[in-house]
Amino acid sequence: MVLKLNKKKALKEMTKRHFVTYTNPGSEIAEQYRTIRTNIQFSSIDEKYKTMIITSPSSSEGKTTAAINLAISISQQGERVLLIDANLRKPKLHISFNLKDYHGLTDVLIGRVGLEEAIFQTQIGKLDLLTSGIIPSNPTEIIGSDAMKFLLKDIKEEYDTVIFDSPPVLETTDTKLLAGLCDGVVMVVKSGKTDREKIVEANRLLKLVRAKVLGVILNERS
Repeated sequence: MVLKLNKKKALKEMTKRHFVTYTNPGSEIAEQYRTIRTNIQFSSIDEKYKTMIITSPSSSEGKTTAAINLAISISQQGERVLLIDANLRKPKLHISFNLKDYHGLTDVLIGRVGLEEAIFQTQIGKLDLLTSGIIPSNPTEIIGSDAMKFLLKDIKEEYDTVIFDSPPVLETTDTKLLAGLCDGVVMVVKSGKTDREKIVEANRLLKLVRAKVLGVILNERS
């Protein structure tokens, strides 16, 4: 079973949540996301980065919005993109897409449902969504499980690009575990809010797991 988006309802919800690359593709912000998309593509000339994490040093930096808009921008190029909510503590993507009753990542990993049953087809370009699913009591163990490794292998064969919206680096171990499995990491920081020391520490922790930091998105720069 594949869930499909009610376009009229979805457009209203996404407009409220400022999905700029979809609702206003001619805007300056949408163009900036296209620039980010291009920079990532040119940084991987020899080998495409198929799996990417969008994270931040701490919470409220704008990483979920960045993950959504980058995923939309890539899908608008004709690529099959899967956006996954890997924040198993405070998931947000199901709220952004106005989903209430849903299966998601955790349901797939524990074998409750198959991947196809949990996929939400957004009908925005070729963008699919996998929400977090039920919030588990052991998120770190689930992210670091063999089931996650097998899932990554499967979805890399099905999709051109996979983007994970993950928890802040400094707040959980989950992101560091996932970063060690993925091709690259994009860090989101907020201008005037994120401490420089936190950015340095987040970068250090990612390097410890040999994650490749592809770049930094600076949010709300005046």
